[in-house]
Amino acid sequence: MASVRILKRDINYVLGDIIEAVYIWELTNPTKDNKKAEAIIDDAIATFDELIEKVNDKKVENKKQHFKAINKELEDRGRKLIDKINAL
Repeated sequence: MASVRILKRDINYVLGDIIEAVYIWELTNPTKDNKKAEAIIDDAIATFDELIEKVNDKKVENKKQHFKAINKELEDRGRKLIDKINAL
């Protein structure tokens, strides 16, 4: 992990792109129900908050391992959100 700043930027970009993809889906499908799409946005925001909170945790003993775990969690949760978008 190069730096905490890059990890925070990655979290922001990945989840921001997911939210943007949901908005694009909503615009291209105006007749469909948007409740599931809004739930995906809410999940992305909650994920962002949780991951940033973990990054800012100062009580971690092994920071390198901690940040790698956060990066892995970002990938896993991001893929799950993308799968939900594809299922819309």
